[in-house]
Parts: sequence; C-alpha cells; structure tokens
Amino acid sequence: MALELRQQLKLTQQLIMTPQLQMAIKLLQLSRLELLDQIHQELEENPALEEVQETQQEERNAEPAEKTEPESVDNQEVTIDEKLPEDIDWSNYIDEYNSVGRTSFETENRDAPRYEAFISKKESLNEHLIWQLAMSFPAEYEQELGSLIIGNLNKDGYLDVPLEDLVLTSGASPEQVQDALELVQSFDPVGVAARDLGECLLIQAHRLGIDTPLITAIIENHMNHLENKNYKAISRALKVKFDEVVEAVNVIRSLEPRPGREFSDETPQYIVPDIYVYKVDNDFVIMLNDDGMPKLRVNALYKKSLSQKEKLPGDAENYIQEKMRSAAWLIKSIHQRQKTIYKVMESILRYQRDFFERGIAHLKPMVLRDVAQDIEMHESTISRVTTNKYAYTPQGIFELKYFFNSSIRKSHGGEIASASVQQKIKDIIANENPRKPYSDDKIAKLLKEANIKIARRTVAKYREILGVLPSNKRKQI
Repeated sequence: MALELRQQLKLTQQLIMTPQLQMAIKLLQLSRLELLDQIHQELEENPALEEVQETQQEERNAEPAEKTEPESVDNQEVTIDEKLPEDIDWSNYIDEYNSVGRTSFETENRDAPRYEAFISKKESLNEHLIWQLAMSFPAEYEQELGSLIIGNLNKDGYLDVPLEDLVLTSGASPEQVQDALELVQSFDPVGVAARDLGECLLIQAHRLGIDTPLITAIIENHMNHLENKNYKAISRALKVKFDEVVEAVNVIRSLEPRPGREFSDETPQYIVPDIYVYKVDNDFVIMLNDDGMPKLRVNALYKKSLSQKEKLPGDAENYIQEKMRSAAWLIKSIHQRQKTIYKVMESILRYQRDFFERGIAHLKPMVLRDVAQDIEMHESTISRVTTNKYAYTPQGIFELKYFFNSSIRKSHGGEIASASVQQKIKDIIANENPRKPYSDDKIAKLLKEANIKIARRTVAKYREILGVLPSNKRKQI
C-alpha cells in the first residue's frame, strides 16, 4: 500500500476564548474577598496598574477651589501672643501632664505604638496545659511525657493516639505513660486528655463529686441508650425508677463533652454583602458595595512612554504594551462584573418582589433559566454570578443562590418554593410540644392540611438540611 502526502483545505468553526474573556469569566465567579486578593496580586505584579488614592482625588478637587478663591484685602498677619496669662491653674496643668504611665517628657517615645494598638492573643489549649505542667514541678521524665501527651491532643481536648504508640515513641514504660496521662487529666479544663466521650464524662463527674453509682453505670454501660434518649431501657436494665434515670441524665447533660471548646482559635467569618437592597417608600433601591474596593487606573507614565516618537529599546515596548493591555482588561472586567451582578439582582427583584416585602414564606419557585432569559445571558453566566455572592435585603443577608428554588406543587393547584416549605417545617417543629415532638409522617400530614403535599422522606430530607434532629432525639423529659 502506497503512502503519500496531500494538502487539503477544510473550513471549520471553533470557539476560542480570548485572554480578556478568560479574565472576565474568572473574575465573575470570584467572591468579594477573592476578588480583592486578585486585585492586590495584580497591583504587585503589574507596574502599569495603579490604585487611585482618595487623597489624590481630594487634592485635585481642592486645587481649583483654592485658585478661584479671591484673596481678602482685609487679611492681616496672624501673630501668636507668647505671653502666658497670669491666672493659670498650675495644679490642674501638672495633673493633666503627669498622668499614670508617663514618667517625663524626655523619656517618652512618641514614635512608639500606643498600648491600645496591641492586639491580645488568645491562649491556646496547648499553652494552657504546658503552663500547668510546668507549675506542677514534675520529674524530668514526666515533663517529657506530659509534653508528648499534650502535643497529641486534638482541638476538642481528646487524646487521639493510643498509649501503646506513646510508649513506643517515648521509650518509657507503660506505667510511666499512664502516670503522666493521669497527671495531664488532672489539669484544667476538666475532662481534658480523655480518650473517648465516656472517659471524659467520668473524669468530670469524679472531679465534681457527682460520680454516683447510677451516673457511673449510665456512662460506662448505656451510652447508646443515652444518645437515643431511650431512658426506659436504662431504667429496665439498671432496675431503678424512671424518675431517677431522668434526674441522672439531666446531671450528665450539664457536663462538657468538648473540654477544649473554650480554647478554640476559630474566628467567625463575617459575610460582607456584594450588593444592598433597600426599601425606600414603596420601591426598592439596589446599591453595589464598593466599600474597600480599590479604584484602579492605567499608569500615566507608561501611557506617555508609548506615545513618544522615539521607540523604546529591545523588548521594552512589547513589555509595556502587554502590561497596559492586561491592566485595561482587568479594569474592564471588574466593571463588567459589577454591571452583571447589578442586572442579575434587578431580575431577581422583579421575580421575588413578594419575598422582599413579606418574607421567606412568599418566596416563589425560580430557576437560572428564568433570569437568563430575562437579562438575555447564558445560564452558566448566571450560575457564576450567583456563586459566593451575598445580598443584604430587608429580610436579612442571603446568598444569591438562595433565590433559586425548585417548585413543589400544591394539592389544589399552584406551586410553592422548596425554601418556603423548609421554613414551614422549621416553624412547625419550633411550635411543637417538646415532650411529644412531631414525627416526619405527622409533619407531612400537617403540611397536607396546609395545601402542601410532600412525602415523608422529603420531610426527612428537608429536616436534615435544616440541621434538625429526628423526633426521638428531640424529645425532652
């Protein structure tokens, strides 16, 4: 079979994403904090991009005013009378300038930071236990083993490593490791260094002097019944009265299952809305959140260097053009992002006006296609815009994704949003009798009476989404 080379022309269509389009899509799906990080990174890497300082704008606005202001003929030279008045209250003067913490004017360092500027650091669980270990004046091997045990505690204060591994790591005897563990377990917070929940509760009960035979037996042998609130099974197994079991359980519930909770270094992450929706009179006003967003522009020096007749040496001209192009694309993409978010919020407001006026119960079913057709954009664009974007509304702060809900048909016609059904389930559970909580089947029947027909398993799914326990675990004695 002979092989030969041939040339052939073929006409095809292919979608090519330009760098500008890639940047616009990338910025569109970023959250507010991620966008700020991206802008700051670009400011560091791109010399053609600069941030417009507010002081510079104020100076430009103030300069024409200063020039146009006529000089007054009656202006006189201002002089300072350096002669001190004779009726000065020197006692108050001395008290004012010799307050606590100030020694003398010569020794004061005015460039040093103020004491109010220091931020206190929260003590960690590891530091708290190491300090107690040092204050107990242990032997050298106890100091090493105690530090090893403390270093293997998790954030809740539990020991995750078996004692056998500690013996192999330290080279000490099992008895020495056990003594060091008991030493650490005697520290504050009570229950620290326990190996499981049962041991943690037993340590607390013993330290607090409430380790009665009934409480000890429940913790040691009936934790599964305790978790499921099966108090009758505990009463039958231990052959004690039901009221005594309930009383003991209430004491156990007062103990701390996570001793290291108070030393947690997890800081709350506050949501900064990307857009605000205010109600003014009988209408709603949409405002983009530009607070903290840098105002960008292309560096004037680079513009001027390219406008000169003389060509720049080497690849300098190509480098400057590339950086200026990248800066212009970034600025344009940010403006396009803000404009798209505004248009999407406008469309959501048109569809969900009842929600903004009356609350979650009036949220309507809506999908991405509805907004995409309304503002003539693709559904993928709407999906990117609504991801990790938050809106401040008269009903609270919500992610833009929240307004898109699947529809559930009512028994007598019409539709309702799934989020509204979840809110109704939450309200039903909030108003139930704690001694006789509603089962999922009962909640489904109550919803059917309210013209909402959903299956029991759907109620269970929505209940899990809301983070609500089943009825047997919500029951209170």
